[in-house]
Amino acid sequence: MELALVIDAALSEPLHQQVYSQLRWAILSGRLVSGQRLPASRTLARTLGLSRTTVTQGYDQLISEGYLQTRRGAGTYVCAQLPEMLLEADEPVKSSPQPVVKAPLSDYGKRVKQVSLSPLRESYEISFRYGHPALDLFPVELWRKLLSKHCRETKQWLNYAGETLGYWPLRKAVAHYLQHARAVRCMHDQVIITNGSQQALSLITQLLVNPDDSVAIEEPGYRGARHIFKASGANLLPMPLDHDGLMVDTLLAYDNPPRLVYVTPSHQFPTGALLSLPRRLALLQWAWRTGALIIEDDYDSEYRYGGRPIPSLQGLDNHSSVLYVGTFSKVMFPSIRLGYLVVPQSLVEVFGKAKWLADRQPPTLTQYALAEFISAGHLERHIRKMRLCYEHRRRALLQALYKYFGQEVKILGDSAGLHVMAKLPLSFRDDEVVARAARVGVEICSACIQYEVPRNTGEFVFGYTDLTEEQIEEGIHRVAKALWT
Repeated sequence: MELALVIDAALSEPLHQQVYSQLRWAILSGRLVSGQRLPASRTLARTLGLSRTTVTQGYDQLISEGYLQTRRGAGTYVCAQLPEMLLEADEPVKSSPQPVVKAPLSDYGKRVKQVSLSPLRESYEISFRYGHPALDLFPVELWRKLLSKHCRETKQWLNYAGETLGYWPLRKAVAHYLQHARAVRCMHDQVIITNGSQQALSLITQLLVNPDDSVAIEEPGYRGARHIFKASGANLLPMPLDHDGLMVDTLLAYDNPPRLVYVTPSHQFPTGALLSLPRRLALLQWAWRTGALIIEDDYDSEYRYGGRPIPSLQGLDNHSSVLYVGTFSKVMFPSIRLGYLVVPQSLVEVFGKAKWLADRQPPTLTQYALAEFISAGHLERHIRKMRLCYEHRRRALLQALYKYFGQEVKILGDSAGLHVMAKLPLSFRDDEVVARAARVGVEICSACIQYEVPRNTGEFVFGYTDLTEEQIEEGIHRVAKALWT
């Protein structure tokens, strides 16, 4: 272990006394903790450019005062118990407070400071949190074998990657998957591998949005995107929704059209509405006519449980108006932190440069394994398996909601995705409902935070994918009982 000490030969204090004082302070301030081994005197002397005798004198004084102890054949260690005089001191010795940074934040920094992030989640016996796949059903052993295989076959993953846009075979595999699964029209050189969809949204905003530009968002809508747009200084234009998704006609009311429109057309978050085909075509026509760009966040469209699948918005686009965003966090596991962005050919170069400036490359070994996971058909097999599982859990949730809240409960967006939104027939405030559920060990999430202007709506977002059918039934039962009694 290397130990950083500041020794100044120009001081009048003897060098061995400086060694003693610095080590003593390191012990009292907590830098060196009880039982920690110190460097050998010869090693520390070489590091500090001192004679071994000087360091040994400092060590000996600390040993004699009870700060250090030697163990035969094992080295020198911080004592488990410090001298009694220090333990009985009126005030404990504390480390020096960190100086306050006086440098003013940039305008961007000030906007970021205003972002309100979700607090760390408490632990609940039953949690209806949304966006979490069933991790216990992921083929961990297969994934481990793929990582081990590529770890053995090459050491290139240890180095910097030459492909800023992502591992080439992975980009090809993603393009092929999107072409046949989501009818996305793209070549593999249009695919950019990102560290999750959040980075994709951040790159888009950095390159295409200036402060005071207008960005149209769904209301309610995904607040992670909203935070990114606000931090950029954009003016947000909340767009109303109905059962057919975004009400495209409202965009016509603006003399100065927004620069970007952010939509989740295949499973609107959080309402679950499906943007109808006529509205998709109308939105594309509006974007072409005004020169605006559309961000299509296709975050969980793989899971559709009824009706014919509608192709991606990007697949209907004839004028390069759509930037398509997706993620592997929902279909695999959140910590994989890999997503993708499909951009028009003319924007590939500038997005590649922005990606390099942001983080240079995604984790290479993970990309190797994921490329084979997709190309060998494992991803689609896993999705088919999970779709069947989630369908059973979705039905269990709907049955429990109707059973315990009656037919007056209004279910939204139950035909796809990893969650449903339900409007409960209650007179309580949303925060009271959440609090009563928490008291019986159940976590539920109000939809109010997904609105640009939060309000009490009686709407709650229920994730169900990482709960068993028995847990779903029990959780809804507990919530209903806590509210009615």
